[in-house]
Amino acid sequence: MTLRLRSGCFFPSHRWIPFVCFYLALAPACSPASTPTPFRPPTAPAPLIEPTFIIEPTQPVVIIESSPLPTIIPTTNPEECDNNLNFVSDLTIADGTAVTYGSTIDKQWTVENSGTCHWNSDYRLRHIGGALLDAPEEIALPPARAGTQTTIQIIFITPFTDGAYESAWQAFDPDGLPFGDPIYMRINADAP
Repeated sequence: MTLRLRSGCFFPSHRWIPFVCFYLALAPACSPASTPTPFRPPTAPAPLIEPTFIIEPTQPVVIIESSPLPTIIPTTNPEECDNNLNFVSDLTIADGTAVTYGSTIDKQWTVENSGTCHWNSDYRLRHIGGALLDAPEEIALPPARAGTQTTIQIIFITPFTDGAYESAWQAFDPDGLPFGDPIYMRINADAP
């Protein structure tokens, strides 16, 4: 028995369908079994590929180089110059500020080299009185040319006892002679 489809072509009856399915199921079993290909690592590195397309910048490349810090030139004859330091202002921690125990204090002052000598690394700032507050007893005075201002910075630590504390500092020249205005840090230590 054959069936006629609407399109007009002939198709065998549905009794052939089980034979076709059986044939399709057994056909792959007759083919030889595939063997897996073992992995073999390469014995030589892969060759480098040369670039064929290089991007050129459309604008010129600007290279920014840092400029070196200016060198402080000492006065030609130090015996003929005068040393002086004028206090200008407290940059941080105003006098009488309340600070909690154990706090780190970054104290900074603006001072002016009002003398005629240029300050170099031989000029020092020394603790001359009051509480040291974990600061070093002596630090280098920042280099400054005559007539210029500079910032002095000292790191202190607040003590663990209530009270008012003061730390006094003085500039010294290379010969160990004091000069200029002393600078101060005054705080009140308070419990947290």
